[in-house]
Formats: sequence, C-alpha cells, structure tokens
Amino acid sequence: MIPRYSRPRMTELWSDAKRLDTWLEVELCACEAMAEAGLVPQQAAENLRKRCFRFNESHIRRVAEIEERCRHDIIAFLTFLEEELGPEARWLHKGLTSSDILDTSFALLLKQAAQVIEEDLDQLRKALAEQAERHKYTPMIGRTHGVHAEPTTFGLVLALWWAELGRQAERLRVAKKSIAVGKLSGAVGTFAHLPPSIEERVCRRLGLEPAPISNQVIQRDRHAEFFCALANLGATIEKIAVNLRHLQRTEVGEVLEPFASGQKGSSAMPHKRNPIGLENLTGVARLLRAYAQAALENVALWHERDISHSSVERVIGPDATTLADYALHRLHGIVSKMQVDTERMHRNLELTRGLVYSQVVLLKLVEAGLERQQAYEKVQRAALAAWQGPQDLLTLLRADPEITARLPEAELVRCFDPRSMLQRVDQIWERVFGRRS
Repeated sequence: MIPRYSRPRMTELWSDAKRLDTWLEVELCACEAMAEAGLVPQQAAENLRKRCFRFNESHIRRVAEIEERCRHDIIAFLTFLEEELGPEARWLHKGLTSSDILDTSFALLLKQAAQVIEEDLDQLRKALAEQAERHKYTPMIGRTHGVHAEPTTFGLVLALWWAELGRQAERLRVAKKSIAVGKLSGAVGTFAHLPPSIEERVCRRLGLEPAPISNQVIQRDRHAEFFCALANLGATIEKIAVNLRHLQRTEVGEVLEPFASGQKGSSAMPHKRNPIGLENLTGVARLLRAYAQAALENVALWHERDISHSSVERVIGPDATTLADYALHRLHGIVSKMQVDTERMHRNLELTRGLVYSQVVLLKLVEAGLERQQAYEKVQRAALAAWQGPQDLLTLLRADPEITARLPEAELVRCFDPRSMLQRVDQIWERVFGRRS
C-alpha cells in the first residue's frame, strides 16, 4: 500500500518488487549461512545466488496468482521460486517459519525508511539554521497565551525549533536501532530446527542485530517505539506549522508561506493567500499519532503469535514513513522559501504602545527601593489605562510623581529600548549551536 503522495525513494522502498526482492535476499542469505554450516549443499546455495533475479511486473503477477489460490503470501512466494529456480529451491526456507522472513524483511525496510527520514530531518534543520542565522537579531514580539508578552527575535524562535528537531532526530536514531533486528528462530522462537549461529550470520550480513529472544515474531514493542518516534516527530512538525500559521494571520502578517506563480487561494475570493501547506502538515501529524496508536495495540498478541498485527503493519509501515518523509520535505520547502516581513514585526512590536516593557519598569522600580507589590500595582494601573486610552505606557508613567521621583527621565526612557531585553541572544546562541555567530 503506497500513498499517492509518496516521493520516489519511498515509492520504490514500499513497492511490491522491493518487498519480494527483500524476502528473496533474506532467503538467500539464510541458505548461504546454512551451506557454510554444512546444513545444505554448498553448490546449491551458490547456484541459487547465481540464478537470483529482481522481481518484475510479470513475476509479481505470478506470485499474486499463486497467492489467490493458496491464500498464503510466503507459500506463494516460495512456490514461485521453485518454478523459477528449479529443484534446488527446495533448500530455501529450511527450518524457517514465515515470520522469520516477514519480520526480518520488515526490519530491513523500516531501517531504510528511517534513513530517508533522517536525511530529510537533516535538510530541514539546515534550512532552519540558515534562517535562524539570518534573523538572529530580527526583533519581534514574543507571545504567551496568544497575547503580546516581551520582545524576542525571530532567530531565537527558529533556533528553538532547530533544537527540538535535533531531539527528534536522536529519538529516531534510537528507534531505528530498536527495530533493526532480525530473527530466524523458527515457529515459536526455540531454534528447534536451526542453531542460533545461522540467525547471527544472516543478521550480520543484512546489517541487523539478532533478536536476543523471540517467539514466532519479533516483539512489537520495538515497532511501537519506532512509530511513536514518528508520531513525536509529527507533533513537532505540527507545532512549527501551527506557529507559522499564526504568523500568517491577516492581523499578524509577519511570515508568509511560499505562494507559487499561478497559485490560487480560494475559488470565491481572489485576494486569498492561505497557509495550505502548513494546514496540510497539521493534518499529517494527526495521522502519525493514529499510526502510533495502532502500533501500540500490536504489542499484545495471543501466546506465541497471532496475525492481528500483520494487516495493520501493511498499512502503517508504508503510510507512516511516507507521511513523515512528505511532511519533512514540505516543511523544508516552506521554511527555506518563507517570506519574513521584518517591518511588520517591528510594527507589531510597537502595537501595544510600550506595554511589553512593563516588567523592565517594574524591576527598575524595585531596584530603586519601591516595594514589589506597590511597584506592580503602579505599573499595572498605568498599563491597564494604556490598554483603554489614547496614551502610551511611557506617557502614563511620566504622570506618576512617585515613579518619576525614583526613575529619572533618561532611565525611564531606556526601559523602553528592546535591545536591553535582547542582550543575551549571543549567549543563547552559543548554548544552542555551540557558537556565537
């Protein structure tokens, strides 16, 4: 099942041809390991490797025809191999069960998908770092509860996202290691027909770790960890998307996602320029969370194994990894080409006529000897009046003789300089990026 929004690398990865090619590679590696151990004829293993092939459309159709009759995917696959490779194909699948092939192959595919997503993440973080550097000192209003709070810089906002995506990258690395595990331990994981050394050799050749213990399947807590990592990544993508959507609101207008030549925003209103890419990403995050829920429910299987997880994974494997790849690629395009209106940021910073500097005045009054609660009440009274009336906060503060008695005019004016509140930007930068510029 390949979503229509797949990009080429993911499309190929989750194709029927790739799935069957991967099954065949696991079978051949197992046969070769058994030949080395003297469990199957060496010549047979060599001949099978020489005659192996990549699955094409004709092969795929034939496997599907056989499966239609036998109702078992691995048996259909093995039957087809006997047709194509001749009598020596009987040495394939010796001592194995279907899940040995399915789970080991799934691990290989998920590992490759994770590598694609890691590369996507790296590209997105590079774009964020470049934009953060560009806007390191670009002042804007910081908002808490959606209300103007105190000045920050757009560079700090972007640096925050860069750092969080770094944590997501680490979670993905850990989860990739957790699912990069194979098993060839047989029907209930007891190695009844093959020694553990075969599993160890095959996994080593495939770039996987052998599961220390399994039953018929690799335990699905590993897969749940991986899909939860994708859901967590989706949550950060949504966080970025929601914040950029807010910045594109007409009343804010500080950042706009790219708008292509010839693009239309509304079938009815020609003036519309909507953040559709960012809205799409919010929807994608919802799906990624849902896939994590499905993966968590796959952990509990009956006894040594049932098949309830299989149908789920045929959907969430391709869908979740493809969506993560799509989302990171799309967000990279938005971040790298977004339009930042620094003038609008400046106007919005001054929109509340000095209210965002209230804490600076409060602290200066406390330092000048005024009790904190008394200072708070005086600044708040002036601030509430500034919210309602035509006068700005500085003018109202100047009208309070107790304030002016403690804060000379020059010092009071300096309280309204945003640079004093952004003096630690370089220190934050060094903590995040390990450098000042």
